[in-house]
Amino acid sequence: MKKLAVPESITLAGKRPVFAAECWLDDACILDMDYFVKTLSGIKAKGVRPDLIGSIIAHYASKWLPDLLTDDEKGLTIFEESPESATASWMKKRFFVETLVGILPPEKDSIPCNFLLRLLRTANMVGAEPTYRAELESRISWQLDQASLKELMIPSFCHTCATLLDVELVMRLVKRFVNMDDAAKSGAALIKVAKLIDSYLAEAAVDSNLTLQEFASLASALPSHARSTDDGLYRAIDTYLKAHPGVSKQDRKVLWRIIDSRKLSPEASFHAAHNERLPVRAVIQVLLSEQTKLTRQLDWSGSFSGTRSPNPGVLEHPSRCHSKREISAQQAEIRRLREEVRRLQGQCSAMQGQMERLLEKKKGLFRWKKLVMPSFKSTGVDAGSIGEKIQEREEGEGEAAFGQETPLDFKITKTKLVRGKTPPKWRNSLS
Repeated sequence: MKKLAVPESITLAGKRPVFAAECWLDDACILDMDYFVKTLSGIKAKGVRPDLIGSIIAHYASKWLPDLLTDDEKGLTIFEESPESATASWMKKRFFVETLVGILPPEKDSIPCNFLLRLLRTANMVGAEPTYRAELESRISWQLDQASLKELMIPSFCHTCATLLDVELVMRLVKRFVNMDDAAKSGAALIKVAKLIDSYLAEAAVDSNLTLQEFASLASALPSHARSTDDGLYRAIDTYLKAHPGVSKQDRKVLWRIIDSRKLSPEASFHAAHNERLPVRAVIQVLLSEQTKLTRQLDWSGSFSGTRSPNPGVLEHPSRCHSKREISAQQAEIRRLREEVRRLQGQCSAMQGQMERLLEKKKGLFRWKKLVMPSFKSTGVDAGSIGEKIQEREEGEGEAAFGQETPLDFKITKTKLVRGKTPPKWRNSLS
């Protein structure tokens, strides 16, 4: 039997190069999965590039399994309804997915990450074996920086999971990506994954069944240096607080600890400073960090204009010179932030003073009552009526008159009580 020679690509006039897979895979002779596997093994033995083999597998799988197509490809493809029952079609899809996972080339980047995510979604939907799903998760984590948000939003097919999206799956992918060797992942890939996860958190945060622990665990899964800016993370946390208005004050503080206020842009800082859903401590941190940033910018602009720098050896040249208008705007912003901080400090001091006055008032009332009540008992005077008079006097005089009773007044009152005391009846002496 003559062996089949498969050209790597075919170039048509005026069109892009077309892989050979797009030409001969449409033949009905490879409807049988076993024959396709044998044919693919022969292609591998010829030393064909792994990316071409991956293209053949992706094209074949997308043609005979509609769940692996994108929305654009689904609109251009017409599928005939299968006369098979739902159970038979389900089992066929499961066998198809497990076979495809078994023949994937082991080389990295041989299969597009988005195709692997669609394959994993189908595997979860048809209930493939955990071994095959773990293999797909491992391969996706290698190239997670190439994933798109749309394909990463895999719904949860587990009945025990309360959320709409499979957050636990994304958590496993991120952890595997972070635990890879530093040589396997670059700094740019880490930054891309951080942006992807921040966008994913913003979409998943609207789910009312998403717990605080799940949200915080996924947000904290990446190291702090992965995010050059925390604007995306702040947007996700703000969305979560909007969708979950019943979050306690302590839980809001837990969420805010994930954010580094120094990494917020001026726009995000301005929004956070006026955000009523954040705790007061968070607002103060944002204001102080913005004031520090503006102070450093002014110091730098002053050193650039001729002022002596404290570290002349570590002087870094700016990208451009700030104009006088920008410097004036920065100074005005610093003044505004300082006034805001003073206002908040004044409110805190006023609240603290009110608390101290209330405590002193309660202590003073307890001390005077303790001194007066025993003398009332010894004299036989009705303590309840005198207590009511004292209370009426306090209510009439108010806070300003409280505490003005001097020891002299107390002595006069005591003298009146003693004079009103009836003399004791002495018994007749026998002597």
